[in-house]
Amino acid sequence: MAQQVDRSRAHNAYVAAYEAFAVNGAGASPEWLKGKRAAAIARFADAGFPSTRDEAWRFTDVKPLVESVFEVLGGASTADAVALSPHVVPDETSAVLAVVNGRVAPHLSRMPSFPGGAVVMGLREALDQAHPAVEQHLGTSGADLRTPFGALNTAFLSDGAFVFVPRGVRLSVPIQVLFFTDVGSAGDNGLVFPRLLVVVEDEAEATVVETHAGGDGDRYWTSPVSEYVVGVNAQLDSYRIQRDSGNAYHTAVTHSRLARDARCAMVTFSFGAALSRQDLVSVLGGEGAQSTLNGLSGLGGRQHVDYHTTLDHAQPHCNSWEYFNGIFGDRARGVFSGRIIVRQGAQKTDSKQTNNNLLLSANARADSQPQLEIHADDVRCTHGATLGPIDETHLFYLRSRGLNLADARKLLTYGFASEILNSVRYQRLRDWLDVLVQQRLAALTGDTATA
Repeated sequence: MAQQVDRSRAHNAYVAAYEAFAVNGAGASPEWLKGKRAAAIARFADAGFPSTRDEAWRFTDVKPLVESVFEVLGGASTADAVALSPHVVPDETSAVLAVVNGRVAPHLSRMPSFPGGAVVMGLREALDQAHPAVEQHLGTSGADLRTPFGALNTAFLSDGAFVFVPRGVRLSVPIQVLFFTDVGSAGDNGLVFPRLLVVVEDEAEATVVETHAGGDGDRYWTSPVSEYVVGVNAQLDSYRIQRDSGNAYHTAVTHSRLARDARCAMVTFSFGAALSRQDLVSVLGGEGAQSTLNGLSGLGGRQHVDYHTTLDHAQPHCNSWEYFNGIFGDRARGVFSGRIIVRQGAQKTDSKQTNNNLLLSANARADSQPQLEIHADDVRCTHGATLGPIDETHLFYLRSRGLNLADARKLLTYGFASEILNSVRYQRLRDWLDVLVQQRLAALTGDTATA
């Protein structure tokens, strides 16, 4: 009964916060956006917080989000370039759009000139300019229907990041979008709703790095929604890096939709947050589309990560590949629920899904739920999962070649991680991530060795 009271309290608090926001902070918005916000808060009010009784959430308990009412951050931030710099890929040729507490921070951003009418700007600025691609695509993916938290993000939508690459434009400049949470004087229990819209039109090409981070040790809740639209014969390389505070909570929805012959490669990395839930959806909506969805988690302590992925083959002759590796030490837990859908008529589908989990401690845990939903008969779909500690035979082989036990464990663990690292095509990002991964794995193997 106490838990139900807490749920009602938190639920009512966010509905009331929305009502205040709609009156005070969103009055100047276009009518179409007001309508989306109102519909989204109605969905949240109807659904409320999920519980472990819900099938999609049975491995992930959001009780910490229910027990506290988080304050929506929107005021001035104390963050500066020094705080943000550890989370920016060291590449002076790239563009950097900094979004702090959900709002664009121009003084912390770096914007080179873009060819052919391509733009990288804040969503609020794009709304003020009535950019046609924003009204056409923002909130149309159904991302806010995936979870109650996605609906809550749309209800409070005010600013964020907007990337637009016009037809035929091939950007050679990588675009970094950094979402940073700065609780500042607000203290614990800050809440932010990062929003990202990326539109890559027909025959265009872009590379986008989406990073989520916050102040070390800060307790906050970040609930992002990211929408990617990839046009006919377009190419998008998207990288998502979650490095939130170890005391933070991260509930995200990422949605991509691919047109005919589009190619989209997404790689996601999870290293931070006490609790992280990511719903990733890729809809292959045009014939001949190709989607790659890869992920790597490296967690320790009592961290928890939950990936729910969906590869939706809506048209024939589409290919998808999905590889998720998880490395878990101490008492960390990983959850992977991967679903491949082949719609009726989507013949000649070729899809492969693999989830591998490496447990560095007897107390670590991983749960894997691969799923196939096939409504066509001329398809090739496979899925598989592995779970276990480091192979003792491999350890013996390396030790027989002169490596001590600690170095042998680190080498094998790094080899497991490099399967995902090697799928990163942006070289400077891969080099930067390589260092981060090695540091993370050294901490995990060290924790295990001393446990």
